[in-house]
Amino acid sequence: MRVLILSVTAGYGHHATAKAIGDMLKSKGAEVHTLDVYAYISNLIKTTIDKGYLFSSKHMQTLYRLVYQLAENNGASYFSSGPGIINIINALGASKFAKVLQGYTPDVILCTHVFAAQMVDELKKRKKLSDIKTIGIVTDYTLHPYWEDVPRVQYIVTASELLTFRCVRRGIPEERLLPFGIPVHPKFNQPLAREQAAAQLGIDPSMRTLLLMGGSMGYADHLKMVECLTQIGFPLQLLVVCGNNHKMQTRIEQFVASYQGNCIVRPYGFVHNVEVMMSASDCIVSKPGGLTVSEALAKNLPMLLVDPIPGHEERNVEFLVNNGMAALVTKHFPIDEAVYELFANPTRLQTVRQTMKAIAHPDATERLADFVLQWK
Repeated sequence: MRVLILSVTAGYGHHATAKAIGDMLKSKGAEVHTLDVYAYISNLIKTTIDKGYLFSSKHMQTLYRLVYQLAENNGASYFSSGPGIINIINALGASKFAKVLQGYTPDVILCTHVFAAQMVDELKKRKKLSDIKTIGIVTDYTLHPYWEDVPRVQYIVTASELLTFRCVRRGIPEERLLPFGIPVHPKFNQPLAREQAAAQLGIDPSMRTLLLMGGSMGYADHLKMVECLTQIGFPLQLLVVCGNNHKMQTRIEQFVASYQGNCIVRPYGFVHNVEVMMSASDCIVSKPGGLTVSEALAKNLPMLLVDPIPGHEERNVEFLVNNGMAALVTKHFPIDEAVYELFANPTRLQTVRQTMKAIAHPDATERLADFVLQWK
C-alpha cells in the first residue's frame, strides 16, 4: 500500500506525529512519503506560516486567543466561508499541489495538520482526489474549529473517546471519528525501568527527579523555575531541556556553575532521548503541547503544565486538569507549591497515574497503522 502523509510547518508536533505513524507504516511494509504541503506551493508561504505561528503564539497571545475563540464559538464557517488567508492559499495552490500528488499515486492520504486537511478537502471538492482515501489526525486534546469544515476527509483521528461527545456536538458524525489517540513514536510504548533509564543518563535513580521541557523552541522560562525549585527545601534532580533556545541553556549553565545547594541541575539542548528522561522522572513540567502530553501519558508520567499557548493548548489544559491527570501552574499556584503538593500527597500521585493509565492510548500509532493497512 502507498501512503502519503501531509503536514505543515507550524510547530514541531505535527511533523513528529507524521514521523511516528510513517515509521510504523514502513515497519509493516507500506510505501510511505511525507510532504510539507506549502513547501511544494511556495517556500515563502511555508516560511511565513511557520514564522507567523511562532511569532503570534508568543508575542500576540491576546489576538491569537480571540481569533481562536471566535472560530470556536461561531463555527469554522465564521472564517472559512469568507476569503480567509488559508482559503486563498489553498485555492491558488490547489492545482499546483494536485500535480505534485500525481507523482505519488497514493492509496491513502494522512493529514497531521488541519491546513493540510483543508487542502485535501479543496482538491476533493474539485474532483482531483475522488478515489483516494483520506484521514485527518488531530494532534491536540480538543477539536480545532477548522476540523469541522473538512467534510470530504473521510475519517478524523482524535486524542480520546472522551472527546467524541464534543466532536459530535460540533457537527462531525460519530462514524467519521477514530478515537485512537495521538500517534507517538513506538519507543514511548516500550517499558524501561527507572534504574536503567537513570543509568543511561548518568543520574541518581533514588532522587526525586523532575523533567522540565518548554517545547521544541524552549519557550518556557526555565531559569525562573529552576531558581524557585532549588529553594523548595528538599533535594531534587532537575533535567532541564532547553530545546533550540541556546540562550536559555547558557543561562541555566551559568546558574549551575555558581549554585551550591542540595539539588542537582542538568541542562540539555535539543534531545532525542525524551523517552529515557521520562522513564527516569517522577514528574514532567511542560507546556501542554499535544504530542508532549501524549508521550507523557504513554509513559504514565504525571504532569505540571505551564505557559499554554492560547487556543488549542489551553483546551489541552482543560482536558487534562478536568480529567484528573495534571495540574496547571499559575501566578497564584507557583511551581514550587505545585511540586510540594504533588510529592506531599502520595495518594494523589498514585491516583493520577491510575487515571492516566486508564485514559492513555500508548498503542495509538499501531492502531492507526493497522486501520490504514486494512482499510479497503
